[in-house]
Amino acid sequence: NKGASSRRGGPSCMLHEPAGVGVSSHCRAERGGEGGLDIGTNHPAGESSGKFMSTDAAGSNIISRRRSRLGDEAMPTPSSNAPDSSPFSNDGGASPSAIERVLRGSGRRHHLPTAASPDAMDTDVAEPAAASLADCGAQSRPEGGPHASMDDAGGGGGGSGGHAPRPPLSGPRSGFRRLGLRGMKQRLLVVANRLPVSANRRGEDQWSLEISAGGLVSALLGVKDVDAKWIGWAGVNVPDEVGQQALTNALAEKRCIPVFLDEEIVHQYYNGYCNNILWPLFHYLGLPQEDRLATTRNFESQFDAYKRANQMFADVVYQHYQEGDVIWCHDYHLMFLPRCLKEHDINMKVGWFLHTPFPSSEIYRTLPSRSELLRSVLCADLVGFHTYDYARHFVSACTRILGLEGTPEGVEDQGKLTRVAAFPIGIDSDRFKRALDIDAAKRHVNELKQRFAGRKVMLGVDRLDMIKGIPQKILAFEKFLEENPEWIDKVVLLQIAVPTRTDVPEYQKLTSQVHEIVGRINGRFGTLSAVPIHHLDRSLDFHALCALYAVTDVALVTSLRDGMNLVSYEYVACQGSKKGVLILSEHNRLVLVPFL
Repeated sequence: NKGASSRRGGPSCMLHEPAGVGVSSHCRAERGGEGGLDIGTNHPAGESSGKFMSTDAAGSNIISRRRSRLGDEAMPTPSSNAPDSSPFSNDGGASPSAIERVLRGSGRRHHLPTAASPDAMDTDVAEPAAASLADCGAQSRPEGGPHASMDDAGGGGGGSGGHAPRPPLSGPRSGFRRLGLRGMKQRLLVVANRLPVSANRRGEDQWSLEISAGGLVSALLGVKDVDAKWIGWAGVNVPDEVGQQALTNALAEKRCIPVFLDEEIVHQYYNGYCNNILWPLFHYLGLPQEDRLATTRNFESQFDAYKRANQMFADVVYQHYQEGDVIWCHDYHLMFLPRCLKEHDINMKVGWFLHTPFPSSEIYRTLPSRSELLRSVLCADLVGFHTYDYARHFVSACTRILGLEGTPEGVEDQGKLTRVAAFPIGIDSDRFKRALDIDAAKRHVNELKQRFAGRKVMLGVDRLDMIKGIPQKILAFEKFLEENPEWIDKVVLLQIAVPTRTDVPEYQKLTSQVHEIVGRINGRFGTLSAVPIHHLDRSLDFHALCALYAVTDVALVTSLRDGMNLVSYEYVACQGSKKGVLILSEHNRLVLVPFL
């Protein structure tokens, strides 16, 4: 496929152009009119928007199912070759949007020889195309097609640099036809735990709406070219019908649809099962260990609440679903949702995307509800992850725990194929570069240069989360000052820590711990006129954040385990001619693209 090229230009290779979907200060569907998500936003610290696709070369030989059980370590490492980039922005042109690319999989890829898709006529490259979410249903693998597990693809040639090629865990290509062929836009229902806005009650029937911070919000608010609506919880308990109706009307103006969860459901489902069970497990922190008997009792009630909450989301989807809609479910909060939707209507087109790591099968198998959740996710037509490794872990779990068949396209169960693909999130780098030309950003840059004149600036931008390694970062900075006393008063660490899950006790303890460490180090190495660490417990507006990136000499990204951290991309995009230093922990997922 090296010679193949798309209409946008560029060779076919493993990594291709970022989709470059930006989020403006007032994000609207400029091309799609009323079809976009019309929500004003300020860019939260450390978050950005856009998507780019990832593709993987297919092996020339297929390994048998028996060898597939050898283990995760058998998978060869990916090629490091990267192509020329051709990013596009929301400029009113004909380029597909990020969501279209995810569901159509418009990126070029190496593909195992299979029967040509009947819908391949609308793809960007004349090569066999795999059906995507819009065309996926209960399909079986073509007769005589390959069987393989993603755990072991080490056979055969076709690779370069001594590495055997991997199965094509990439976005399928043919699903969405190019939108607007008949003047109709594809309807998309985005379903996530939280809406992109937070609601505050001002009266019996009065509500104010504020944009929420988060990577999912930043990525999806830039969706264009589809008639999109967002379904989720508004973050507040609304027990009365008057308040519910008033909030529903207010959110309708933002193309949002609320799911009303009571306080008990939120406590058991969100604070309990999601944040106390699934989130730590998916980040390799393990299940709670304090009181195993109490945990077991709590687990059962929390899992029941989790299933009830997912059914409540499904009930709202039923009310707004129309034939032909694509339903895009997001994250570990809604792993049970694909099953609920398919049980209601088997013909629904359902995708599910995970925004966190998916752990190895040996870690995942410690979850008591492991099989039920896997089978629920497999009800979706397309399952997406940030990276190839996460997708491989998922297929490995399905193979080893459920005993299902792993194929280069995904997971097969009694003739039904659930496609599994990697869609790493990216940023619109041009948006960051343009922001530095704004007068407000230039003023911020000048102020920061004067404030820290004569000192090197080190920067951390993170959510105040246990996996971000903020205490470890600060303690490492203290050790640096201990071992290099000549740098005292010559270097400053700026740490932006955006609060999250403030009602969870573990996060409250983390906040106190970070404040204690910062105070101790500043007392030890600081003076009346200067301190070595500046810590801020809030987000910055977009232009202030870009200015901070621009003046930074060293950016520190020290996650202990992460899904797809975007701070590294944002920092490099804002550096221009400065050429600062980027320090990444080994656990950060960074996909190199040409604009870096």
